Amino acid sequence: MKVLNEKENTQVTPDKKHNMLFKILTSLLNIDLETAEELFEEAEQGDQVIEREITDLSFNNGMMMLEGNAHFFGKEPVAECEIEKYLIIKKGEKKVTELRMRNLPNENMFFSGYKICINFNKFENGNVLSPGCYEIMLKVKQFIDDKWIEGICSLGNIKNQKKDFIVSSEMQVYTAKINKVYRLIVELNFESQKFIISSKKLSEVEPSLLQKNLVQENRFLIRIKKIIFKICYFICKLLPVQKNKIVFASDSRIDVSGNFEYIYEAIKSNNLNFNSFFFLKESVRDKKTCIEFLKMAYHFATSRYIILDDYYPLIYPMPIRKKTDLIQVWHAAGAFKTFGYSRVGMPGGPKGDSIDHKNYTKAIVSSSQVVDKYAEGFGIDKEKIYPIGVPRTDVFFDSVKQQEILTNLNKEMPFLENKKVILFAPTFRGNGQQSAYYPFEYLNFKAIYDALHKKGWIMLLKIHPFVQNTPSIPYEYKEFYFDVSEYREINNLLLVTDVLITDYSSVCFEYALLKRKMVFYSPDLAEYTLTRNFYYEYLGFIPGSFATTTEELIESIQDEKIDYEKLDSFISYFFEDQDGNSADRFVQHLANGFYEEELDGEVRYSEEGKWIPAWGEQDVFSTEMRKSRDINHLPRSITRPSKQKEGLL
Repeated sequence: MKVLNEKENTQVTPDKKHNMLFKILTSLLNIDLETAEELFEEAEQGDQVIEREITDLSFNNGMMMLEGNAHFFGKEPVAECEIEKYLIIKKGEKKVTELRMRNLPNENMFFSGYKICINFNKFENGNVLSPGCYEIMLKVKQFIDDKWIEGICSLGNIKNQKKDFIVSSEMQVYTAKINKVYRLIVELNFESQKFIISSKKLSEVEPSLLQKNLVQENRFLIRIKKIIFKICYFICKLLPVQKNKIVFASDSRIDVSGNFEYIYEAIKSNNLNFNSFFFLKESVRDKKTCIEFLKMAYHFATSRYIILDDYYPLIYPMPIRKKTDLIQVWHAAGAFKTFGYSRVGMPGGPKGDSIDHKNYTKAIVSSSQVVDKYAEGFGIDKEKIYPIGVPRTDVFFDSVKQQEILTNLNKEMPFLENKKVILFAPTFRGNGQQSAYYPFEYLNFKAIYDALHKKGWIMLLKIHPFVQNTPSIPYEYKEFYFDVSEYREINNLLLVTDVLITDYSSVCFEYALLKRKMVFYSPDLAEYTLTRNFYYEYLGFIPGSFATTTEELIESIQDEKIDYEKLDSFISYFFEDQDGNSADRFVQHLANGFYEEELDGEVRYSEEGKWIPAWGEQDVFSTEMRKSRDINHLPRSITRPSKQKEGLL
């Protein structure tokens, strides 16, 4: 038997035996057949009316959080298995979906409560809720008197609210070709109790038009410039390589920061005779003039070293000269989420026959444990990977430098004073720079503010530079949330951070060196694993707390416990040289030609990492000792192990 309640939504078909009674009622009361059916049903099943109310309803960037109570009148369920509650979403007369809600005990410990969270940004097969008007209804299925009773009705009104509820929210879709913005409007009518959600597309924009300070160029003109660059490069290859010339090139920064800053400072402090040239742009889409292309061609063709810190597509088609090294110092430490050729076959991953990254002659990493990961990611031989440390991590071992940074930060950000600082620094979602976004619906700004703002906390938001959307922070929270995304150097911000919240970002490696609290907030872990994946099993890898809901996140922030044993193991595994001398080590390798210039032929190693000399080859140890006169300057490639340690922890 189905019991369907609430006059405005009830649709009950009477049994044939009651047809005569309905005709009598319609005649005596002068009402239509539908109203008579409703009256009869309520009279016959008066004890089966659904009692319900909404206790909490909120929206956050397309994410709906709904809580309430529902059960058949006078029949509060004692056990969770006695009741099921569903949210029905209809478009016109068509049911779009039926979602089972989580049962919760109410204040009297009856299982009348329910809770559900719906992300309309990823509603239909991972896509945004399509434009249209939708009605939200409640379905209750309860075991009463040895049988299941089922009813469908409105969700009721919001507790203690005596007026209509109306709220709007934005939903955003990001791809490499087009960005779309949708408006989500929610209306709950107090009188009729109708719950309506409307979705409307507001705009479509090409991602390139949204990038700051970007001047659009004709594609044909760009192609002509690249052809000129190639021709000029090959002509300039006829000129000799200048042994004291270094080129720093990046399409993700316009200042000398990150690894570039520490390498450049080490060159100066070591009084090395290098001439440095910088070719820096904020984005791969930033305009380069013909003069800039010609300058790059000349300097790339005549430099002893070309140093990159990120993806740099202009250089990949070019054959690197025999006496030139193209060195990737990368912008991240350790190895966490897969990248490069480790993602072949995945969404946004490269094709196996791509030329990107494959012409690096050398790359540096923080530990021999990740050599194979970077070799695979870049598509190069392991012998080209040097585990001599990441220069930008030197700051974590330099107390003088740290104090200088802290002094400058406190002047620049006075709101830091006497506050406990949370740094929210997630990685981006999407397949790359042109489609990057962050799903801010995962971050419940109100709940976090309510729980922490009176306890001396503030939260800094450091969003990945690729991310195109920005967080919408309500003005009433302006003394708690601070968007510091424009501040370039994240390692400086780590120094003032008491709790780091991240997800799949490599920032966890640098922050681990400070041995402070970390929370890994990953509501979309399953989806991210399927589309991006990791080099290590995620839950066994992370050196901190794990949270998937706002409630868990808040609890983890306030929990001061730190697993120092796991943290120490994590640091030892991913950082071989914890001495603050990574930049010095790197520039000494530059000054000494990576200790390979006097070696004839390719240096080979056994599976145990032992040097295999060529027939009649001179003793490498003696050669390098005479060159450096310092055991600390021995070539790292001679002694680095090739086998991985067993296990991460």
